[in-house]
Amino acid sequence: MSEKLLPEQFDFNGPFPRLKRRLRLGVVGGGRISRTQAMAARLSDYWEVTAGVFSSDSNKSKEQAASWFVQPERTYDNFESFAEREAQRSDGIDAVMVTTPNHLHFDASQTFIKAGIAVLCDKPLTNEIAQALTLVKRSNELEVPFAVGYVMSCYPMVRQARDLISTNAIGDINQVHVEFMQDWMVPEGALDAAHVQWRIDPKKSGKSSCTADIGTHAAHLASFVTGMPITRLRADMHVCGAPQALEDTVFMTTEFAHSVPGTLIATRLASGNRGGLRLRVYGSEGGLEWNMEQAEQLKLCRYGSPDQIITRGHGHGVTTSVERLVRTGRGFSEGIIEAWANLYTEFALKVAAHKDGIEVPDNWLMCPDVAEGATGVQFVEAAVQSHEKGGEWVSVEAVDSQGS
Repeated sequence: MSEKLLPEQFDFNGPFPRLKRRLRLGVVGGGRISRTQAMAARLSDYWEVTAGVFSSDSNKSKEQAASWFVQPERTYDNFESFAEREAQRSDGIDAVMVTTPNHLHFDASQTFIKAGIAVLCDKPLTNEIAQALTLVKRSNELEVPFAVGYVMSCYPMVRQARDLISTNAIGDINQVHVEFMQDWMVPEGALDAAHVQWRIDPKKSGKSSCTADIGTHAAHLASFVTGMPITRLRADMHVCGAPQALEDTVFMTTEFAHSVPGTLIATRLASGNRGGLRLRVYGSEGGLEWNMEQAEQLKLCRYGSPDQIITRGHGHGVTTSVERLVRTGRGFSEGIIEAWANLYTEFALKVAAHKDGIEVPDNWLMCPDVAEGATGVQFVEAAVQSHEKGGEWVSVEAVDSQGS
């Protein structure tokens, strides 16, 4: 009898179930975001890191493995041998995180898909649309679970905003505004850091830097909360700081489904903003506002009534689906690590359900999937095209689960 991971019986409407064992997670990467995600995966209590390629330099990979507490026999020189050998092991990894510079996402992800190993890839999914569509089609054809690291959608108050909008709490949406304002590129010499160099190199980062990095987070957040895709946009890209080949700032006018207008701004040169991701959605009867720097709170405004501040925490009126993502009571702060842990929790349950052959209800697990990742690539490409055309309107093609 094959191993079963999920309990024989559990309530899809209740708390997320525990698994019968922790899942085994592989790592392709080794930098700061890899360690952040690994920390969060462990926090979820669904994963343990057991194997990896931690550097493109085999000697550095072996040195890094020791600090990850990964055994030498499960430390690999490249992701090809990693995928092949782990797929042959009876205790091989259940999934892999791909947290490399952008230009390696496609080859690494495709390699693990072919090996039948589930993938969680950082965003942007790829630098090219054709590659993104290939990953959607391959993962679908081979029935390999695939998630993408749009972690901002995994904050409890973001999920609460989505639930409120889906129940018409603010009426018909009439405008959407989102911005991601950071300031880490302000200091002189910021571009010299090793972890920044690839982000401003077109050969590794692709056609865009700021838009593909944080602009795509903002776009996904707006669509995730409202349930409406961005259908077209007009974009102006700028270098506001030290000279570089790719933009550090982008201003956009957006249009969502049903011709709902909006704006999107992303920059790394906004002094005083560290995690300045802010979403405002307004409708015929009120509005919602969420700011990542005050991620515990969601502001609900109904015209003509006192404003409400909804606070993350158990027993405070959040919806059942949000309760599943809350770890501590009100007054005990949670943040980005917990949001990553929520993503890895839902991904673990997605992988477990797939291994157990269980079909799960729609909206039980909302971790961003590969099609959302490909839509993000379409968004970046549309922004680049619009900028190159002097700010003309350019359509954004949403991608479905079939890659079309």
